[in-house]
Amino acid sequence: METFRKLKHFYLPFKKFFFLSVLFVLVVTAITVVYPIILQITIDDVVLDGNYQLIPTLAVGFILIMIIKGIANFLQTYLGDLFGIKTVYVLRNELYKKLQRLSFTYYDNARTGDLMSRLTMDVEGFRFFLSVGFSELIRVVLLIGVSLTVMFFYSVPLALVTMAVMPFLAVVVYRFDKKVHPAFRRVRKSLGRLNTRIQENVSGMNTVKSLSKESFEIDRFSTNNEEYKDVNIFTSKIWSRYFPLMEFIGNVSMVALLIYGGYLVINGSLQLGELVAFFSLVSYITGPLMNLGFIVNQFSQAKASGERLLEILEAKEDVVDEEDALIPERINGHVTFNNVSLTYVEDDDAALKDISFDAPSGKVIGLIGPTGAGKTSITQLITRFYEPEQGEVLVDGKPTSAYPLKWLRKHIGFVLQESFLFSTTIKENIAYGNPEASMDEIIDAAKRAQAHDFIMQMPKGYDTLLGERGMGLSGGQKQRIAIARAILIDPSILVLDDATSAVDMETEFKIQKALKEVMEGRTTFIIAHRISSLKHADEILVLEEGEIKERGTHDQLIHQNGPYQRIYNIQYQDRDSVMQSVE
Repeated sequence: METFRKLKHFYLPFKKFFFLSVLFVLVVTAITVVYPIILQITIDDVVLDGNYQLIPTLAVGFILIMIIKGIANFLQTYLGDLFGIKTVYVLRNELYKKLQRLSFTYYDNARTGDLMSRLTMDVEGFRFFLSVGFSELIRVVLLIGVSLTVMFFYSVPLALVTMAVMPFLAVVVYRFDKKVHPAFRRVRKSLGRLNTRIQENVSGMNTVKSLSKESFEIDRFSTNNEEYKDVNIFTSKIWSRYFPLMEFIGNVSMVALLIYGGYLVINGSLQLGELVAFFSLVSYITGPLMNLGFIVNQFSQAKASGERLLEILEAKEDVVDEEDALIPERINGHVTFNNVSLTYVEDDDAALKDISFDAPSGKVIGLIGPTGAGKTSITQLITRFYEPEQGEVLVDGKPTSAYPLKWLRKHIGFVLQESFLFSTTIKENIAYGNPEASMDEIIDAAKRAQAHDFIMQMPKGYDTLLGERGMGLSGGQKQRIAIARAILIDPSILVLDDATSAVDMETEFKIQKALKEVMEGRTTFIIAHRISSLKHADEILVLEEGEIKERGTHDQLIHQNGPYQRIYNIQYQDRDSVMQSVE
């Protein structure tokens, strides 16, 4: 029950629905136990004793009881569902908020399909037990207790004989729970891996088809699907092993009742109607006891789901706001790195090693170097996507941790190398960071990003609805919309992470020309592989293996016979070769 204790603050606020549901469970249970009593009276008093005048009274009473039970059943089910639905509404919101707060470190190791499985299948599994399982468990306990009381009222010896096998049934149910819970946890994990495989395959369909890897992906999916099948079959074996045993033990009690109860009726110690009532009452005990297997099943699934949800809720938030965080009216954008080091995964090589530089407000800093050199890592530290392992990152002379996360990132425009667009209109994508922007401001941002012309050529202009992840647009078009989105928030710091990598040379020239105006008065970091994208920078940092190997302007670095000059020679020798071949 530890899992339910940890999650109690989600369902305790709605306990009134639960207790009202339990109240109607009491009503339904009491009425259910009345049935055998009515049956006993009908047989002993009406049929055997000939009191036929009782028939109208019994008939009317039975109809009234059925009406009351129907209303009570409705209210019990409705209130139980309210209890579960309202609980998981709050729980799902809290899970989503938690996912928004978790840092990039968490997502570096998380799988999208598994997270989606937790927020859908696991949440629903937990809800089902809250809505049905809890009240069903109480109903079983009450039904067994009340039925036993009536049985002992009729005949203590017969009740004792009938109940002699019940402890064995309880032991079987207990052992079933111990076996089935780990099995269901494996089922949930396997389903998460299966969902991850589907999600990755669908998202990367272009890559799969372009490399003709359909057969390979089919085999990988089949492996995950087979694993999911095997764990389900294993769970099914547990069910098929224990449930026949439960049914057998229940039937043994029925045989004992028939033999000893028949003997008592023959010698006159028990009336026939009481024996018939006993049969109904015993079924009210053995049936619920065997149904405990289903309840245990629901409980095990809910517990396994709850454990997976707690893994998200209890995940450590590596990047959080300080209690005394500063909220100035605006930042100037002066960025300083003092001996900063960063390691993403413990025991791995450092992504950044003792990085120090100063970027005064309004300056343009270029970052260049091979893949994995640490260029993106520098900009991710400015926005506190990660925290430095050593050293400090300052903005306007204060550590980035001194500012609230949301406020800091609101003043940083970020254009990622892989531009992500939402499945909504172009207008809403551009205004995502500034939803209060006017249409004129949206159009102005699009024009600065060289996106206005191609947007106006689309069927509904700025109201054109984009497909998933911007489907229907070219890579260059998506990046220009992403640039417009960054421009619209009017940031003090602008980060362009290879933002023009997916556009042709002519479009790149137009965007760079437009960005010169945008970068005016803003601190700008340009990550690029093309020297043409950053040669106008006030300072260029050349990185290799997480270290700054060179720094200076384009004109300074081009004559230093270092890494920058080698990059320049490779890029421009290719261009010169092309020009010579054309001539």
